[in-house]
Amino acid sequence: MRIATYNVEWFSNLFAEDGSLLNDSGWSGRHDVTRRDQLAALGKVFRVLDADAVMVIEAPESNRRRSGTEALENFAAHFGLRTNKSLMGFDNHTQQEICLLYDPNQLSARHDPVGDVTGKKGSAQSPRFDGVFRIDLDIDATEDLVRWSKPPLEAALETRDGTHLRLIGVHAKSKAPHGARGEAEIMRLSIANRRKQLAQCLWLRKRVLEHLEANESLIVLGDFNDGPGLDEYEKLFGRSGVEVVQGAQGEPQLFDPHARAARGGKGQTLPATARFFLAKQKRWLSALLDYIMVSPDLMSKRPDWRIWHPFDDQGCYRNAELRQALLTASDHFPVTLDLDFGAAPDP
Repeated sequence: MRIATYNVEWFSNLFAEDGSLLNDSGWSGRHDVTRRDQLAALGKVFRVLDADAVMVIEAPESNRRRSGTEALENFAAHFGLRTNKSLMGFDNHTQQEICLLYDPNQLSARHDPVGDVTGKKGSAQSPRFDGVFRIDLDIDATEDLVRWSKPPLEAALETRDGTHLRLIGVHAKSKAPHGARGEAEIMRLSIANRRKQLAQCLWLRKRVLEHLEANESLIVLGDFNDGPGLDEYEKLFGRSGVEVVQGAQGEPQLFDPHARAARGGKGQTLPATARFFLAKQKRWLSALLDYIMVSPDLMSKRPDWRIWHPFDDQGCYRNAELRQALLTASDHFPVTLDLDFGAAPDP
């Protein structure tokens, strides 16, 4: 089975209000990329991935007037994808939903949120992800009230052979100080954003522990806007959000080889899942932001991770058509995980 996570920049801009594709020469939202070109590139990438399930980050918007799931299913039908059913959890107000696009012939999927429903006062006991989490992040005896702007998608999967999996699709708070002016404001907003991102990851870690203690097979995947050693503000809080979700030594842990490589320190060539152009510096910035973390029991299923990077992955680089499609489709690149459910468990 192949499971993927893919953050698609400005995916929502490629659809009309009725969910139909805007397959035309209008601008997509990506720099110098038309909607027609981005759609064609995405169709190429999704076909080549050939995944059984794709956690789509920044999926098309859903609201009273439009359906993100319908838009994704129209996209799948247009390109003849076998992942032609879409599942969405709690919608949000950011135009960036989290949806699972999956092959109904290989698995079934349902939205299965866990945790108590909270009011504005919230709860400190890992409430439902559309609620409010109470936590004191700076030990000032005053609890912070934390909300997800994009509540994680909790999906219960059952494969055709009866294997059960829990998936949590994540789009954690960005730490970039958007809109800040001057060094003081940039620092203030950067620290505030990191506090929010870390709080979300602490909330998510509580949920992870609940599943691990219940001996459930778990995959946590998506865009964390974070990783070990990614910025200097991490030193203020001790660990990155990704490390928090994975768990510390001596605790039940999730595994992702790319996160482990990032912990290796300086002097190593680090993996990257995203590529952004810095206009003022006239150069590209690469970053590791997207992860697929698995519970310990899934390590016996011969897990094989791959970042579909157009320059770092040999197969992607050698395929000129795919290489260009990956660059045109989004500023993030897909990450896939292959699992062999026919593999015997370790003795």
